[in-house]
Amino acid sequence: MSAQVFRERANTVARFSLVATGIIVLGGGFALAAFTRSPANTKVGVPKDQPIPFSHKHHAWELGIDCRYCHVSVEKAAYPGMPASETCMSCHSQIWTNSPLLEPVRQSYETGTPIQWTHVNKLPEFVYFNHSIHIARGVNCNTCHGPVQEMQITYKGNSFQMAWCLTCHRAPERYLHSDPDHPDRTPRQQVFDLYWKIQADDPLNDREKALAKGDDPFSDKPEDIAQGKAIVKKLGVRVAQLADCWICHR
Repeated sequence: MSAQVFRERANTVARFSLVATGIIVLGGGFALAAFTRSPANTKVGVPKDQPIPFSHKHHAWELGIDCRYCHVSVEKAAYPGMPASETCMSCHSQIWTNSPLLEPVRQSYETGTPIQWTHVNKLPEFVYFNHSIHIARGVNCNTCHGPVQEMQITYKGNSFQMAWCLTCHRAPERYLHSDPDHPDRTPRQQVFDLYWKIQADDPLNDREKALAKGDDPFSDKPEDIAQGKAIVKKLGVRVAQLADCWICHR
């Protein structure tokens, strides 16, 4: 009779090893998934250093400068456009003329060398995004970029991961809405009206309050869904195609 190679407790150790391996693999997968969605990876909420410490709160809210004054192509092109040094100097040739913080702007203006701004929101090259079509449909800047009018130094407002984009593309009626106080205004006009209302401290409805804070303006109320569907129909949005791959990947 041959001697027993393994003791009885070896079975227990083997079972424990299998269970532990499964837990480690699954736990590692969940940890990796959590990391990819965390600010440590997405950089959501993390201010980016810039050549000039530009404050949206000061310019867009306190001074009331319209977004389109700096982002001149946001209504008509895929790219919103960044302000040329000439745009900055239209004011700063008169005010803060000797500020050391604005020396890069003055140098850029004098030499004709564009300022190298740091990208805050940068999509992969295989993703196509058009700002103008979203503005035309009434998608507010804060929906994607967070509470821009409150940012001293600009940071990323959302992760821009595909699953996040698809929540709107699959059900745009839950995000599109019109201002009941100004039903005559087009969706495009209402995008920028929000900032004027915030600056004037005018009353905001629930969805506008959410946008002002950078929260999701999503609504599941039957009356809001009905209004959203009416806007989708009026604007000719082809909902069935919005989730197709070719919409964003061309």
